[in-house]
Amino acid sequence: MGELRARLGGHLHLLRAQARSQMSYRVSFAIDLVSNVGATALDVLTVFVLYGVSSVIGGFRLGESLVMVGIAQCGFTLADLAVGNIERIRLYVRTGLMDAVLIRPLGPLGQLLAMDLPLRKLSRVLLAIVVLVVALAHAGIDWTPARVLLAIAAPIGGAVFFGAIFVGTASVAFWWIESGELGNAFTYGGRDFTSYPVTVFDGWFRSLFAYGLGFAFVAYQPTLALLGRPDPLGLPAWAGWAAPLVCLPVAFAAALIWRTGIRHYRSTGS
Repeated sequence: MGELRARLGGHLHLLRAQARSQMSYRVSFAIDLVSNVGATALDVLTVFVLYGVSSVIGGFRLGESLVMVGIAQCGFTLADLAVGNIERIRLYVRTGLMDAVLIRPLGPLGQLLAMDLPLRKLSRVLLAIVVLVVALAHAGIDWTPARVLLAIAAPIGGAVFFGAIFVGTASVAFWWIESGELGNAFTYGGRDFTSYPVTVFDGWFRSLFAYGLGFAFVAYQPTLALLGRPDPLGLPAWAGWAAPLVCLPVAFAAALIWRTGIRHYRSTGS
C-alpha cells in the first residue's frame, strides 16, 4: 500500500505541476478554453444541418439523434481529456524521450498522460454534457431508475471505450512510428461514426465498425434502450442495457497491446 500511495502521489504531483504551468498565462488559457469548444459545436451543428434536409435519417428524428450525439460526444471528450495526449507517444519514441520515461520510478502510461494535461479541453467536455442533458430532457423518455442509471453509465462506458482506442492505437507507434493517421481513423473516425444512427451505414463497413469493433454499443444501442425502441437491425433489447459493458474487453485488449509494445520498445540510443 505504501508503494501504491507513493506512485499515486508522484502522478498527482505531475498533474498539479502541469495544471499550474498551463494556468499561469490566464488570458492564453481562457482563449484556449473558448477555441476548443469549436470542434464539439461543429459536430452538433452538422447534425442540425443534415436534419434541415430531411426530418428522418436512418429511421430517427432529430431529438432522438441528439441523444446519440450527446452520449458519443461526452464519451469522446472525456477520453480525449484524460488520455488523448497519449498520441504524442510517437514523438517520444522518435526523439528518445521514452527512455527518460521508462527509467523513472513511476508507471510509464501514467507519466505520459500527466506530462501534457490538456486542461484546455475542459470546455469540450462541458459543452458535450450540456448537449446530452438538453437532448435527454427533450427526447420524451419514459424515465425509470434503470434509465437514469443507463444515462449515466453510457457516457462513462463510452469514455472508457474511446480511452482504450486512444491507448491501443497509439501503442502501434512502438512498431510503426508514423502510425498517427491509422490511429485517427479509429479515434476521431469512431467519434463521427457513433454520432449517427448505425442504420445510415451499410454493408461490410457497418459490420466492421458497428459490431466487429463495437462502436454501435457506445451510443446507438444505449439510445435505443433509453427511448424504448426496438433495434431495426434485430439485436435484442438487452443489448442496449448491457452496452456500456462492451468497454471492458476493449480496455483489456488495449492494455495487452500497451504492455506488449512497452516490452517491444528499443531505445533510440540518443
